[in-house]
Parts: sequence; C-alpha cells; structure tokens
Amino acid sequence: MSQPARELVQATPALTTLSEEEVMFRDTVADFAREQVGPHVAQMDRDASMQPALIKQFFDMGLMGIEVPTEFGGSGGTFFMSVLAVEELSRVDPSVGVMVDVQNTLVNNAVLRWATPEQQKKYFPRLSGDTVASYALSEAGSGSDAFALSCKAEDKGDHWLLNGEKMWITNAAEAGFFLVFANVNPAAGYKGITAFIVEKDFPGFSIGKREDKLGIRASSTCTLIFEDCRVPKENILGEVGKGYKVAIETLNEGRIGIGAQMIGLAHGAFEQGIKYTQERKQFGKRIADFQGVQFQLAELATEIEAARLMVYNSARLRDAGKPFLKEAAMAKYYSSQVAERVASQVIEFHGGYGFTKEYPVEKYFRDSKIGKIYEGTSNMQLQTIAKILLAD
Repeated sequence: MSQPARELVQATPALTTLSEEEVMFRDTVADFAREQVGPHVAQMDRDASMQPALIKQFFDMGLMGIEVPTEFGGSGGTFFMSVLAVEELSRVDPSVGVMVDVQNTLVNNAVLRWATPEQQKKYFPRLSGDTVASYALSEAGSGSDAFALSCKAEDKGDHWLLNGEKMWITNAAEAGFFLVFANVNPAAGYKGITAFIVEKDFPGFSIGKREDKLGIRASSTCTLIFEDCRVPKENILGEVGKGYKVAIETLNEGRIGIGAQMIGLAHGAFEQGIKYTQERKQFGKRIADFQGVQFQLAELATEIEAARLMVYNSARLRDAGKPFLKEAAMAKYYSSQVAERVASQVIEFHGGYGFTKEYPVEKYFRDSKIGKIYEGTSNMQLQTIAKILLAD
C-alpha cells in the first residue's frame, strides 16, 4: 500500500479527539481483533457459531464489563469506551462486535441504572467475569411496535410465572443471563410491562430454534420459550409496570452501539477496498489510478468519517449526561446507510471476486444489512428524529 493510501485508511480514526487512555484502549482492542479474532472470522461465519475460546478472551480482556464498576470486577470505563470496543471489533467481525455491544450498551447499562445494590452485587461479577448476557424484548408480533407484547407475567406471591415467546434474541445460545420484558397487566397496556432477570437454568425456561441468517452468522439469534417459567420476586429489574422506561432508555443508548458496529464494519470493508484497488490492474494500470475510482474512494472515506463523528458525538453527549436521543437516532440511521453503501461499493471494486467467498468483502455486505433493521429500523429512527424536530 502506498503512503498516501495508508494515510487515507489510518487518518479517519486518528483525527477524532480521543484522550491518551482512549487511544491506548482502542489500539489494544484493534490489535486483539486483528490478531486473535481475524484468523477465525471465515470459519465462524461458515459454522454460524462463536468460538468459546474467543468468548473467554473477551472476558479476560475486560471487554464484557467495560462500564461495570471495578468493585464488581469490571473495567470501570465509560460508555464511550464501549463504543470504541464495538467499533474496533466490528472492523474485523461485526458478529463479535454485536456480542460485546449487547453485553455492554444494553444489559450492563440497564443493570447499572436500574438494578438494586443487591442485584448488582449478585450479577455484575458474573456479567464482567464469565456470563454472556442477552436482551429479550422482541416478539413475533412486536417488532417496531415494541410494546405490543404478548409475553405475560403472573404474580404468584413469592414468585412470578412467565409465559410466552421471544423472537430474534441476540446472544441467546451463549447467554446465562437474560433481561426479559413481559406484561404483568395487559389491560394497562405498556404500563404493565415489567423487566425481569431470568437465568438460563430457571424452571420453565428454554431456548428454541437458532435462526439461519444472512449475515452476522456467528452471532446467535434464537427464540426464547417461557412455559410457567418461575422467576423469583427479587428478580424484577426496576419497578413493576416500569419496564417500558427500562426498555426505552436502554434502547436509546443501544442505538449508539449499533452505530459503532456499522462504522467499524464500514471501515473494515473500506480497508479491503482500498487495498484491492492498488492490487487489481486493468488496461495496464492499477484501478486506483483511475480518477473515477479515486473519487469513489474519497466519497466513501468522507461518509465513514461523517458517520463516525455522529456516533462519537452521541456517545460523548450520553457520557456528559446531556440530551442525546436525536443524535443517537441520527447516528444509527446514517451509519447503517453508510455501512451498506461502503460494503456494496467495495464489492464492485473487487469485480467478480467480490461476489465470491474468496475475499472477505461479501461478508461485510451481508453483515451490513442488519444495521437498518435491529434496535430500531431506519424508518423508526427517522420517525424519532422528526418527532423531536417538530417538538422544538
């Protein structure tokens, strides 16, 4: 790779404002992703499973408890550091990125904000030490309409009984901790929704079929089944009937995590593209020497940088305790658009090779599609942005 091209690839993250600690953390995660995750990406995609040895390494490196306080065995870091980790892991494999993302920006974040001291003392050492977590909101009839839940919880005095199913639940195959949303009073609508902490070995709980997916195949996506699942009374997260607040506020932050996954994906695909344009020759010269290709590279690099700054800005606002809902929705919407566009263009740079599994670019393209769908579709992000704009 020529020096100008190397600078084009590397300048994007270097030009953003990071502290020395954040730079060191980012670079450590980047090295780990390249050296330890990279060799297994293709095989995990073919097998549609995450290597258990890698999951152990995520815990050993502190990547599964980035914001968890050090007193509970966590890293005591910031939300922004979680975003950096998800970005760098997704640059190599978005499947790995989303596992770490769900653990940190959804589940750990919810426990940090809503759990009792007793719950934190019980679960944080596990969440940061050896237990993968899963966030169970979606159902067959409640996707974008997230609060149209049919999963019910019945008060039995000293425990709750959960009945119903959850669909498309990330990390489900590996998880031992599930944050589950069910309605304790369907007549009250969304005001009956309550968040429950469910452990994998609770009676009446089982994991159903694993989805055979287009992309992020190493990331497990399964159905959860509750058949008179017995949940202790003390395992409510937050308050009875306040689960909708837990869900809304957690998902607002989760959008930023998906934005980080998408910019990491876009950056990884872009690196493959710029490398190949300097290797592939047509009409006696590198395709990177054609002005049309150069302009396309410049546009992609600009869009990736714009998306990155939007994601970073929303993460900084969140850490500063300032309003970030509009910025998070914008970041999630735009980064998913950019990721798909970059991955698609890079396939075209590769020509016929890009349409085969001989090169990694087709996987980036497959992985990119989910960015417009989960944790709020693109249309839902636009609706959120519009509501905020019109309310001002």
